[in-house]
Amino acid sequence: MNRRSLGKRGEALAIAHLKKRGMRIEAKNFRCRLGEIDLIARDGNMLVFIEVRSRTSTNFGLPQETISHHKQQRLRRIAQFYLLGRTETAVRFDVVAVFFDREGNLRRLEHIPNAF
Repeated sequence: MNRRSLGKRGEALAIAHLKKRGMRIEAKNFRCRLGEIDLIARDGNMLVFIEVRSRTSTNFGLPQETISHHKQQRLRRIAQFYLLGRTETAVRFDVVAVFFDREGNLRRLEHIPNAF
C-alpha cells in the first residue's frame, strides 16, 4: 500500500469514526494559499479542524507525534483563513491517528480531541 492510498484510506476511516460520534463533516482537504487541512467538522456548536495521520509502523514515533510545532502553527493559520468572514466563536484542533499493519489492515484508530 503506497503512502497516498494509505492516507486516503486513513481519512475515510477517520470520517466514518467522526460521523459515528455525531460529528458532521463540513469540508475535506480544505486548501488555500497557506496549505491544507485534512478535515473540518462540526461537533455541536464547535468547529473542529482535524489532522489525520496514518502509519504502518511506529519506528519514527506515533502518528500524532509527527505533528511538529511548525505544522501546528501552519494549521492554525489555515484555520484563521477559513474563519475569515465567519462568526465562529468555538473552535478546536483534533488529531485522528490511524494505525495499519504492513498489509494495510486497520489495527487501531485513535481520536484525540483538543490535541493542540
